[in-house]
Amino acid sequence: MEKKSLKRLPVGIQTFEKIITDDCLYIDKTEYIWNMIHLSNYIFLSRPRRFGKSLLISTLQAYFEGRKELFKGLAIEQWEKEWTKYPVLRISMASGKHMEKDQLERYLLYILEENEKRFGLSSDLTDPNTRLKKLIATVYEQTGRKVVVLIDEYDAPLLDVVHEETTLPVLRNVMRNFYSPLKDSDPYLQFVFLTGITKFSQLSIFSELNNLKNISMLPQYAAVCGITKEEMLTRMSDYIDDFATARQISREEAVAQLKRQYDGYHFTWPSPDIFNPFSLLNAFQDKELRNYWFASGTPTYLVEMLRKFDTLPTDLRSMEGSADDFDAPTETMTTILPLLYQSGYLTIKDYDREFDYYRLDFPNREVRIGLTKALVPAYVMPNTLVVNNTVRRMAQCIAKEDMDGALRLMQTFLSTVPYCSNASSEGHFQQVLYIVFSLLGQYNGLDVEVRTPVGRVDMVLRTSKALYLFELKLNRSTAAALQQIDLKDYASKFALDGLPIVKVGINFDAERHTLSDWEIKKRQVLLHFR
Repeated sequence: MEKKSLKRLPVGIQTFEKIITDDCLYIDKTEYIWNMIHLSNYIFLSRPRRFGKSLLISTLQAYFEGRKELFKGLAIEQWEKEWTKYPVLRISMASGKHMEKDQLERYLLYILEENEKRFGLSSDLTDPNTRLKKLIATVYEQTGRKVVVLIDEYDAPLLDVVHEETTLPVLRNVMRNFYSPLKDSDPYLQFVFLTGITKFSQLSIFSELNNLKNISMLPQYAAVCGITKEEMLTRMSDYIDDFATARQISREEAVAQLKRQYDGYHFTWPSPDIFNPFSLLNAFQDKELRNYWFASGTPTYLVEMLRKFDTLPTDLRSMEGSADDFDAPTETMTTILPLLYQSGYLTIKDYDREFDYYRLDFPNREVRIGLTKALVPAYVMPNTLVVNNTVRRMAQCIAKEDMDGALRLMQTFLSTVPYCSNASSEGHFQQVLYIVFSLLGQYNGLDVEVRTPVGRVDMVLRTSKALYLFELKLNRSTAAALQQIDLKDYASKFALDGLPIVKVGINFDAERHTLSDWEIKKRQVLLHFR
């Protein structure tokens, strides 16, 4: 059978014109653009990094510049008849990271100078605020048309210092001063669109721009960025087949693997399933299931914020709250939840309309494993190689149904974990066990759920051959741990899995800082190990 010729995947391409002219694959989002420009003249959209915000900005630029030829065959072509050409100012703050106040102000002047050159203008004003205001007014006078302002990654200079109490207010004031002319320039503006990752309060950044419409959680814009499951199954169908063939699996298994690894984002509820576009495109290109999104940016600021808010790794699963709790201004947040949600590490998984609250969790395996790996140096030990090797060897034992061997590896490993001030507490070892067991989920055939009821840790591990239920006790007995499993009646909760259930009771020795003994109970056979 002759192999189909597939369009080039736009991996790393954020320019709409280049995607179209180079005949790359483009997932049509122009219907959302049409709806946005008829919704409001001032719009804000929050989405995680690498989710297609810059491409959306580029598409808006091409549309407002009247470049009709680029939209042939796309949804917007059937509705737009005039294709009026507007002057467009495009401001990207993506490179404005890790800067002091003076550097940031010079960067803003550089961006304005680049926009001035596009219209044959120049200015000697040294204040970014007045220079932007003059630029908007001058372009309006020169062209006779209202100006479109597109701002990409508006919060980039602030995100990396969000945990710094002294630097954040200084840089925030610089950005507030820079954006303030957008209100005064209203008579000269046709459309203003801002994107970012986090949501800083209108009071702190856009103190005058009180008509900014936030569409981030509106259901009709749930899929404005990212790739829906339907889009993948239709527009990317041939790529799925190509992926499956290369990996020597069925199409159905390919879809299941891709969904497990990259799907699961919901930015409102109800919402279609959203795949991470950066990871999905890379997976189709490489025919691999790697942690592309997570590897593209280490969330160092996130670890710092977890420490600031005394958030433990075990606190990250199944968080609950109202929209005000997580779709909240970053600099006024009292918990880590808003940053976790807005940055894409947690996403909406369910909504209770009667009591108006949401349940949030990791969107997929890539984020769960990637974030867990990032926590290893801070919560377990700096030597990540030792941790990774231990987890791999444990996974190999479990694949052979040798749970005793896996726990012996864990016992040896825990004895090497550096002592810390709270190492004698049950809570400390809950965090270590949580991270190690969570990392087991990166291996095919292993599915780990780690739940944390008050005062104890509960782990559920599924393999293709069995379902393991764990209970940990500190300075108690394995019999007490097994009894706790029975009291919780775990077996009946997981009966529908159709797998043999294995109960594992673990006792922890606080003085030796490792596992003292454990019991494995399968089909009425009780095995006790030390």
